[in-house]
Amino acid sequence: MNQRPQPNDQFWRQTLHRWYTVSWVLLGLAPSVIGVQNDSGAAKYWSLALLAVISLGYATLRLFPDNPVLRPHVHLCVLALGVGAMAGLPGGGAALFIVSLPQFWIFAPGPRSAIAFSGAAVVATVTARAVRHAELFTGNVAFTVIGYAAGVLVGLLVHRIVQQSDERARRLNTELENAQLQLAEAHQRQGAAEERERLARDIHDTLAQGFASIIVLAEAARSGLGTDPGKSAQQLLSIEHTARENLAEARVLVGSAPQSGVAPGSVARTLRRTLDRFAEDTGLTVDAELPDVECDQQTRIALLRCTQESLANVRKHAAASTVGVVLADHGYGLELEITDDGRGFVVGDSRGFGLDGMRKRLAELGGELNVTSSVGDGTRVLAMVPTNGQV
Repeated sequence: MNQRPQPNDQFWRQTLHRWYTVSWVLLGLAPSVIGVQNDSGAAKYWSLALLAVISLGYATLRLFPDNPVLRPHVHLCVLALGVGAMAGLPGGGAALFIVSLPQFWIFAPGPRSAIAFSGAAVVATVTARAVRHAELFTGNVAFTVIGYAAGVLVGLLVHRIVQQSDERARRLNTELENAQLQLAEAHQRQGAAEERERLARDIHDTLAQGFASIIVLAEAARSGLGTDPGKSAQQLLSIEHTARENLAEARVLVGSAPQSGVAPGSVARTLRRTLDRFAEDTGLTVDAELPDVECDQQTRIALLRCTQESLANVRKHAAASTVGVVLADHGYGLELEITDDGRGFVVGDSRGFGLDGMRKRLAELGGELNVTSSVGDGTRVLAMVPTNGQV
């Protein structure tokens, strides 16, 4: 995996390059130019020309690093020969060589190349000084060699530090990519689990309740075939209607129908149809106060599902004779209260999927569900959904 420089790394590298450029100009080029100002003749112009070529090569690589004309190794060859030639001219000195050493490490492709190019510069510098002064062992030569050795040690140390930093960055990037991949997989698993839970809740609130109603109606119709054929026929018709509704809900769940199985209209009319069907199927007395309240489709579906689940619990568990349903609009939200006079239950001991499903469905809309019951005193279910000013 290729390591891309981070923005912070880029900033510090550019800052160091700027500081080095200033140092190279002030401590390397400027003294060399000043040193030949009082000279005359070809030596002076050769010195200025060499300094100009070296400066132009450095500026070109700094400003246009990917240019196809001047490549780094060409500049380093010119730099090595240039600082060596300057050592044999009046303006040359060991200072230019020392401050030019970092360029061999900046532009070389690796440590070996940097050592080789800077070594060539040492040889060129020492040779030029030996030719100029007719002696090899001088203070400037010793200073040049010591500077080269120190430059190699510092260059290797810095290269090692940068290498370790890059390796650390690569490892961190790998760990970050792995963490992001695991997080994405976790989000995917969570999304799949939430979708399964939603489907399970929808199936429980629609298909499962419908099938349970069909079973109860079928058992009642079969037992009444001989004694009350008319009632059995009515129950068979209810079975047909419930089966059609279940088929419509199944199509919605598998995505072949664009809308929910709930028809457009007010929540009161929607609940009234459900209550009429329940009273017809069970024979229980249903007292309903359902004002004509308009609300959005999600709220209407949530209240309908809560009503269906509550009625299904009454049918299966309550053994009630009367069911009361009250819908109220309080401005801040809608409240739906469903009560029965059945046997009741201990709310804390209830672990049914239906109640949890109702709570989650309402919570998705910012609402809540309160269930009050005790053994022998019936049950009260209160669902509240905020309308956010939309009535």
